[in-house]
Amino acid sequence: MTKNFESLGITPKICELLHKQGINEPTAVQAQAIPPLFKGRDILAQAQTGTGKTFAFLLPSLQQVKTDIHAEQVLVMAPTRELARQIADVADTLAPELGVDVLSLIGGKTIENQLQKLHRHPHVIIGTPGRLLDHCRRNSLDLSGVRRVIVDEADQMLQAGFLEDVDTLIGLTPKRRQLLFFSATVPDKIKGLAKKHMQSPLVLNILEGQTIALENIEQRIYMMTEEQKLPKLCQMLTEMNPYLAIVFCNTKERTSLLAGKLIAKGFNIGELHGDMSQGRRNQVLRDFAKAKTQILVATDIAARGIDIEGITHVFNFDVPHDVDYYIHRIGRTGRAGNEGLSIMFATAADENWVRRIEHNIHATITKYTLTGQVKVKASSKPPKRKKTYRDKLPASTYQTTKEKRHKQRHKGGDNRRRR
Repeated sequence: MTKNFESLGITPKICELLHKQGINEPTAVQAQAIPPLFKGRDILAQAQTGTGKTFAFLLPSLQQVKTDIHAEQVLVMAPTRELARQIADVADTLAPELGVDVLSLIGGKTIENQLQKLHRHPHVIIGTPGRLLDHCRRNSLDLSGVRRVIVDEADQMLQAGFLEDVDTLIGLTPKRRQLLFFSATVPDKIKGLAKKHMQSPLVLNILEGQTIALENIEQRIYMMTEEQKLPKLCQMLTEMNPYLAIVFCNTKERTSLLAGKLIAKGFNIGELHGDMSQGRRNQVLRDFAKAKTQILVATDIAARGIDIEGITHVFNFDVPHDVDYYIHRIGRTGRAGNEGLSIMFATAADENWVRRIEHNIHATITKYTLTGQVKVKASSKPPKRKKTYRDKLPASTYQTTKEKRHKQRHKGGDNRRRR
């Protein structure tokens, strides 16, 4: 029997609000996390982006807020401004009807405006570690009454160097509070932080959605030297004329450098990385979503949580040194049943990382020479191996996609035919 939200302990009022949004059945992470969350258990949950984690922690949190008490009761930490904003947007679809006051505290917004809003002591605070710590040091944010702390995308916190800030912020909350970690991967440093602050945590490993559906994405690798990357990228962008494309680099410095070189060559480029102001990042994403700029050069800040319709191509200018980021990067295309193309530029030095990616997705990706000759064909089926928990996941097929059809809005020709 399929569970519904009421069976998990969610009130009929919230269920009705969810129904109006077309949400009627809980996802696996919601079904497994919500009941122990209501019981006050500390939770360390491993689940990928897109599995419904936000509602898993927001629904019980909003339901259990004591609206008659004007004090900070729930703290949600996110590694990026974009993710914090998304969580706040989800909360805002329910909070007003429930009488819950939600405030987003992120960088890029004037601190004076936030200081004013903090005077009302909102029930739920959602923010990034840097801005949250800033307010704590100003004594404008009081965490002494927080009863539930949620750390979303904990592994990204580690990647971004925020783990020390997260540790400090958790230390500012009462010892008798509930702590929840949600993370796509659980590195040792995350486990260490959980062990330091959690009391007998419930460890959940949510299999649902562990892999983004890849059957609509044709994956290619082009082997070349570092010096050959830029000319090859320019050639492909010109010949393929993508409707929308994201070019991923591993660092902010590489992103800025590549964006500048592509602009100098006449391409219509948007640039996205963590060193930009929030207002600028928002404008870049708006322009890209409206196809005012058709190519976005970005760090992995765009690999998770940014869902823009019409992305036809993803280029990995740098091979990611994190297998999960490869999955998330290419998952920006081939969405909602549409077809997509993922192209990765790899040098001889990247071969170990390429093998790790192939091992993780249980497939061999078609490899091409610089001139476009097939070097290694994609495997039709994965090699025999010992069965693991991943075998329970829905199988992905890696087939050569058919001729791609651009959106009707796109005036450019379809140059995606195989030579």
